[in-house]
Amino acid sequence: MRPPAPPEDLDLLHAALLRAGESVPALRAALAAHAPDALLLIALLRARCPCDCWRCSPARRGRRTRALLAGVVLNPRATVPLSLRLLPSLFWRDLAAAALAPQVAGPDARARRGAAARAAPDLRLGERVALAKIATAPVLALLLADEDTLVAEACLINPRLREEDLATALRSDSASRALIEAAGASTRWSANYAVRLALVLQPRTPLALALGQLSALVPRDLRRVAEAPIAQLLCVAAQRLLDQMAASTEPET
Repeated sequence: MRPPAPPEDLDLLHAALLRAGESVPALRAALAAHAPDALLLIALLRARCPCDCWRCSPARRGRRTRALLAGVVLNPRATVPLSLRLLPSLFWRDLAAAALAPQVAGPDARARRGAAARAAPDLRLGERVALAKIATAPVLALLLADEDTLVAEACLINPRLREEDLATALRSDSASRALIEAAGASTRWSANYAVRLALVLQPRTPLALALGQLSALVPRDLRRVAEAPIAQLLCVAAQRLLDQMAASTEPET
């Protein structure tokens, strides 16, 4: 392996690229003088170097080409047309990073999130699990429907998962058994009221799990449960709780 360049050489190359600006001849001269490898060029691209430096380097023709393209997309100087053109060539992990870039907004942000979402269904299990932990809302919406328990559990620990998104996924007619059971067992979400209500009203929730949520519901929602098209035993249990609450509030004679 090639040893890493000394910090002073990196600083010199960084300074040379900044001086070159968008001048292709100047960029080629700076790169020829310092001969950075692909990994170094990727690091420099993420440090606000001119985007065109990747075009002028022989490293772009190597096996790290797609990683270089990700460096361009993640470059703070990257234009929207350039980012949109390169997105289809990125790996899923780089797509996820691109979607999270803080400097991105508007149509570029929507395109990045859409590209990551389109890539999700074709990933292997380990990749889906890794993506579920860091994905943004549009990608999470797809991964919450995944049938694998590991993916569901990974979604539930994603700090970007919002209560309304999880509740919506649990209310869906196609809610997976994996998500239902993972939500019921989650230390983060099992005590959330909206999640508890969604679990009770979801016909696919195992009866024991649904019954365990009833005592946390307020009378208004217990009435919804008692009239919902779900397991009869659950409706009866909700009505019984309502009757007990009513009896406990009646004045003694």
